[in-house]
Amino acid sequence: MAVIQIPDEASGEIPRAYVVLKPSSDPKDITETYLQDWVKERVSPYKRITGGVIFTDLIPKSASGKILRRLLRDQVQQEFESLSRAT
Repeated sequence: MAVIQIPDEASGEIPRAYVVLKPSSDPKDITETYLQDWVKERVSPYKRITGGVIFTDLIPKSASGKILRRLLRDQVQQEFESLSRAT
């Protein structure tokens, strides 16, 4: 799992989670709402994943195993740019 900040008009930035499910887990049980509720019970309000949960097959990592959040932020930037061009 990786969490990055995405732009938000109201609060500036909000957290978004990228999740890779284990092969043994049931995708019907692990939903975005389930994860948001689970996190909501355990963290402060500003740390809640209000930016959503993205289920993915792979989270980019460096050769040493560190999560490459820079690549995830680049994906988010492209997503927001394509949305702004569409409107």
